[in-house]
Amino acid sequence: MIKNIKWLLLVSLTFVACNNDDETIVSNSSDGAPLTSGTADFSKYVALGNSLTAGFSDGALFIEGQKGSYTNILAQQFAQVGGGEFKIPFMADNVGGLLFGGAPNPSFGPRLFFDGCGPVPVTGSSTTETFAPNSGGIFNNMGVPGAKSFHLIFNGYGNPAGLGTVPATANPYYVRIASNPNKSVLEDAMAQSPTFFSLWIGNNDVLGYALAGGDPTIDAITPTATFDFAYSTLVNTLTSNGAKGVIANIPYVTSIPQFTTISVKPVNPNSYFKDTDEPNCSVTYPISAGDIATINAINSSLMSALSSILPDRFSLLSTTANNPLIIQDESLEDKGATIVFAATNSGNPTLVALANYLGATYGKARQSNTGDLIPLTTRGVIGTQNTNLPAPILQAGLGAYGITFPLPDRHVLVPSEIAELKTATDAYNSTIKSLADSKGLAFVDANSVLNEVATKGVSANGFTLRSTYVTGGAFSLDGVHPGPRGYALIANEFIKSINAKYGSNLKGVDLGNYRILFPANPQAF
Repeated sequence: MIKNIKWLLLVSLTFVACNNDDETIVSNSSDGAPLTSGTADFSKYVALGNSLTAGFSDGALFIEGQKGSYTNILAQQFAQVGGGEFKIPFMADNVGGLLFGGAPNPSFGPRLFFDGCGPVPVTGSSTTETFAPNSGGIFNNMGVPGAKSFHLIFNGYGNPAGLGTVPATANPYYVRIASNPNKSVLEDAMAQSPTFFSLWIGNNDVLGYALAGGDPTIDAITPTATFDFAYSTLVNTLTSNGAKGVIANIPYVTSIPQFTTISVKPVNPNSYFKDTDEPNCSVTYPISAGDIATINAINSSLMSALSSILPDRFSLLSTTANNPLIIQDESLEDKGATIVFAATNSGNPTLVALANYLGATYGKARQSNTGDLIPLTTRGVIGTQNTNLPAPILQAGLGAYGITFPLPDRHVLVPSEIAELKTATDAYNSTIKSLADSKGLAFVDANSVLNEVATKGVSANGFTLRSTYVTGGAFSLDGVHPGPRGYALIANEFIKSINAKYGSNLKGVDLGNYRILFPANPQAF
């Protein structure tokens, strides 16, 4: 549900800033000296990682996104100094999504595009079959969307039999490209005898927990010991034959628009308290008498009671300004008994009748506040009805998620959960930096780079990239993965680190040669 969002750009933004889709290839470095690989050997480059390595963008993997991956950009620069072929396991189309035995799988749908109001799926159907035999051999780009650190060393991650298990022990993106169902990603990488590798893995070890709103029953943070073992195994194996490489650390989730776009007060009086004049994205309507009447009714039936019983957690809704969400917060002391007692003794027949319900529902609830993070994915839940409630509760108008009924924990990150994510990310990054130093590898501080994008923007080639959703130029419409220009920026950061470590003088690419967003029509690339 996207309500009352006033975008700064129109649909034409999708096509902005493309002289062409590829970087300009030149034979000399920026200082005019001949290009050199320095002490690195790029003749057999293999890239390992997750969706970032694969070129995932706009919620899907598709051909043009794969072409624009930072790893493919690197391979094109390596080719200028002796780098060899870089085989990519291309999808079958620019729609995105996967077929499972010829049938679309709703968990792997088409990519998004910007229609002038917000992100919507492109038209068309996927033609990429998960179970098609792999006739391409072993690929240089071993980025597997969804992979965590330990998945890259797991034998059976490409075995289709594991897709039906709970939790799944296989990944459909790797099922379609694995050289053997029981080979690990690392084994397929090492079979190529790489002379140079890149490794960017670990984002999903925390991202899954963040997207689950900090609910470990949906997706837990990878234990530090597990991460350390997996990452050490990867780096020790990749360098065992003398290969050089570049590795990157993990950005905080607080630097990506998935978690920074929705404010803690997103409930617009006109958009969410419905009568007949809700705005669309291009028209703004004033707050109507009907909106005000609905808000006052909610204040009278619910918020006045909650704010008087627990004033540190609740306040009355405003009829003139955006309002916070009602959320569950597992870190709170349960005040259910306090609510039940106050409602039972209120003298208000409605509150007396609802006392037990109110205590059970709002005892560990509060309104959203500074320090909370509301994922973009939550936007589709806010204001929808919890239809599992008893009829009298729904009739009283108390079933709207985030408005009158608490959003479940899985839809919000509270400060204690954000702290858990930071602690884990810091631990992972300590391991990554330690291994980079001990093995003499180039190191990319992706955490600092993306934090700079999020806080003040990064400027290059006359463009400034920010993390602002849709308009910032760095991220795609899924709010997690970079867009084309964002991947080009990342490639340049990798090139800087490689040059500094190995004495090469590879050129960075011109950001102006990369579009901000992809077009709607899959045939329009």
